[in-house]
Amino acid sequence: MHCGADHAAPTRRNSPEVADIVRRFGGVFCSAHNPTPEQRAALSDVERCRTARLGGHTDVCLSCGYEHPQYNSCRNRHCPKCQSIAQAKWVAQRSERMLPVHTFHLVFTLPSELRTLVMHNRGLLFDLLFASASDTLKTLARDPERLGAELGITMVLHTWTRQLQFHPHVHAIVTGGGLSLDGERWVPSSSKFLFPIQVMGKLFRGKYLDALEKLYNKGGLRIPDGFDFKAVKDALYKTDWIVYAKRPFGGTDQIIRYLGRYTHRVGISNDRIVTITDTHVTFRTKNGKCITVTGVEFLRRWVSHVLPRGYAKMRHYGLFASGKAKVKLARARALLETTTQKPPAPQREWTLEDTLRDYRDWMSELTGNDVGRCPRCGSGLVRRPLPTSLQPANARAPPEAA
Repeated sequence: MHCGADHAAPTRRNSPEVADIVRRFGGVFCSAHNPTPEQRAALSDVERCRTARLGGHTDVCLSCGYEHPQYNSCRNRHCPKCQSIAQAKWVAQRSERMLPVHTFHLVFTLPSELRTLVMHNRGLLFDLLFASASDTLKTLARDPERLGAELGITMVLHTWTRQLQFHPHVHAIVTGGGLSLDGERWVPSSSKFLFPIQVMGKLFRGKYLDALEKLYNKGGLRIPDGFDFKAVKDALYKTDWIVYAKRPFGGTDQIIRYLGRYTHRVGISNDRIVTITDTHVTFRTKNGKCITVTGVEFLRRWVSHVLPRGYAKMRHYGLFASGKAKVKLARARALLETTTQKPPAPQREWTLEDTLRDYRDWMSELTGNDVGRCPRCGSGLVRRPLPTSLQPANARAPPEAA
């Protein structure tokens, strides 16, 4: 199904949102599927996000009388409306760790045969995915026949396809080279590839399945009905596990922007929702195509990507890890500055002032507009609390000021 011109994105005020789908189908979905506490919380938060039910304030201009209500955000990390500022803060925090070297983007994906097992052991087997993928890169990098060095690695967990199907994989942003194991020099990799794809796939497969079997033998896994662990494991040892490598890219600024795009993506953005009827939801997939599913099925797919409470979906290894690795990172940066004669990457420590910055400062930085100023006369806006009783419970956020 292709999206024609009739499905062009409507105005902000009338655009359908995930929150509208929750309001319309959430009750039926919860009765039919019994979601987890984390999934229920995500559904509730998204439904209430930027409505009067969470309270808010009105921006008032004392010079011209302009008023514009603003409702509070839910701040749930699965909410498609709450990621822009979180992304900007994360990028600012990570910028100090970037190195002025070419970088690779790798994707480690679990085979489809394991998805049911992962669904029943989410946190545990997500951890194993991170560990196996990072160990694969670290093992190959430390091999003296390859680099004999320690890489800088940032990994981000994703669990979805464009059709919202469950598809666990990690994106790895990896430095093109590393600090020698004795800490005396920077060892660059080829600018065209890091390690052979087939070698990474075989090593990744071996590490994951070996650790998975140990968990099974200890009784540490929840086995779903009808899942033959031994048969699946034996079959997976005979299949190729593909590690996908995207084209290398370089430049600190480009890397940071790219990282931000991946780290705070959620399963689906509101601008991909095309229509919502009394029974179905249509949303964009890719290449101009759309898919239509029932509202309950949409929510079933959507909540399958809600992570366990407190789960860290962004992790750093090697030179980018915390703790003692920060000393190695500083050493690597110093060596690169000496050998390349390039100016060092801008260093900016994350401060208490950054943490306490008002959301309007972040929005001004993201949009290029001073949201603390009246759009009519340019005077400063005054914030006044907005009583929740002034709006109905399902009130949506107003459109952005013109």
